[in-house]
Amino acid sequence: MKRRWFLKAIPAAALAAPFVRCAAAQTAAPARNETLLLVQEYGPNSMDMQGLGSSQPVNGVALNCYDRLVRFKRVPLADGAMSFDINALEPELAESWQVASDGTSCTFKLRAEARFHSGRPVTAKDVKWSLDRAVSIGGFATTQMAAGSLEKPEQFVALDAKTFRIDFVRRDKLTMPDLAVTIPFVFDSELALANAGGDPWAKEYLKSNIAGGGAFKLESWKPGTETVYARNDDWKNGALPALRRIIARDIPSPSTRRALLERGDADISYGLPPKDFKDLAEGGKIRVVGVPVPNAIWYVALNSALPPFDDVRLRQAVAWAIPYDKIMQAALFGRGVPMWGGPATVTSTAWPQPSPYSTSPERARALVAEAGAAGLSTTLLFDTGAATIAEPMAVLIKESLAQIGIQVELSKIPGANFRGELNKKTAPMVINRFGGWLDYPDYFFFWNYHGNNSIFNIAAYQNPTMDKLIDGARFAADQATYEADVRGFLQTGMTDVPMVPICQPLHDVAMQKTIGGYQYWPCREPDFRYLTKA
Repeated sequence: MKRRWFLKAIPAAALAAPFVRCAAAQTAAPARNETLLLVQEYGPNSMDMQGLGSSQPVNGVALNCYDRLVRFKRVPLADGAMSFDINALEPELAESWQVASDGTSCTFKLRAEARFHSGRPVTAKDVKWSLDRAVSIGGFATTQMAAGSLEKPEQFVALDAKTFRIDFVRRDKLTMPDLAVTIPFVFDSELALANAGGDPWAKEYLKSNIAGGGAFKLESWKPGTETVYARNDDWKNGALPALRRIIARDIPSPSTRRALLERGDADISYGLPPKDFKDLAEGGKIRVVGVPVPNAIWYVALNSALPPFDDVRLRQAVAWAIPYDKIMQAALFGRGVPMWGGPATVTSTAWPQPSPYSTSPERARALVAEAGAAGLSTTLLFDTGAATIAEPMAVLIKESLAQIGIQVELSKIPGANFRGELNKKTAPMVINRFGGWLDYPDYFFFWNYHGNNSIFNIAAYQNPTMDKLIDGARFAADQATYEADVRGFLQTGMTDVPMVPICQPLHDVAMQKTIGGYQYWPCREPDFRYLTKA
């Protein structure tokens, strides 16, 4: 064992008091092959992913420290990693469930042995409080629930201590899969309310504390520095994890994280620049897993509600001007699936699929001239938190648009402020990446193109025809109607082009070859429950 790794893995309190250890404590301490060191750019800013303003890593807190009624079935990938089947569910807190014969409800039987970290049995009352909270708290959590027609507390019924029912407000193919995403996790409601200080949803308490029953407990959390998880040895909702302790260390520098991996001082990392993943994969010493993110694209959003891009000709001009191949090589280093150069007419319901645009400055200049917009000046925003990809992408777009008579000023927005800036709906152009948790094209278009969606429709796109097609697909009664509506909104999106697709991203993770059991989920955070370490 390398001494520097061993010292990092031992809690500070243990180092400070070496003479009080007993044989029992030494026996109980996790061995190196039971302890994982994850190095990441930044960690959670909260313990409550349903709370407003929670950062991406809070998804991982919810995934590992809480349980849901059901989870997606795991499916193997060619490289030995695991992905998921959105159309197949398996038990987590619920040992079984039954959809009513008339299709208007689903009844769940909870595991008799399920316990929270506090030792309390999990009850249907806890499930109801948790789902009531998710549909009432507001922000992303409530909108995500509504995407699966989970909209109001009256839908959730605790029939007895171990029996829970959901009443459907409409037939929606997304309802059951929506229960398996990270959002509808189950709290220990008695613990939360006992510390709520009168708040019906215990927002302040749960922002800093875990009240769950998941496979891992929170051992310590030092925001901006480190999050440490310990295995919940009493977890009964799946196979007990092989790892007993997880140390997730926040290291902003990607070069430092890469060096720790290459020296063998860290076990796993994600969020490195694409060039690093390319180099590590080609080097052969470190294992790199790259899963094409389902229902996700890197794109340029063009504000269709405000000048100048309220003119569809200018939106199409940008789509013809973007230097796609250069972006793929210089910004993404090949770590993605191209989304340009497709057919002019949509014939498939697959999403993402390539748009009909490719790099054609001549076509772009003709459209700019037709719109009378030569000499136009505008602004392109991007997130500095994604600058390793977004900044070279922005520079290449700026250079290409200059060649067709559009001058672009680049605006770098700090990651903490980026979402708030987008919600203003005033930015003319934005580089962004979006991944839809539920892998259906109508789900992606609901979030990004629907006129009633104010959260992720950052192009401020309004088109009643588009809305009708999206809604028609979401609630279609038969497959033929569904496919016709999907082809319709895909074609409309590519013609109106409020968003210019660039590529489907890969979710890359680098790890030591001793690490096994990697599982990809829609939330794109590591699932410690399945990881192993030789």
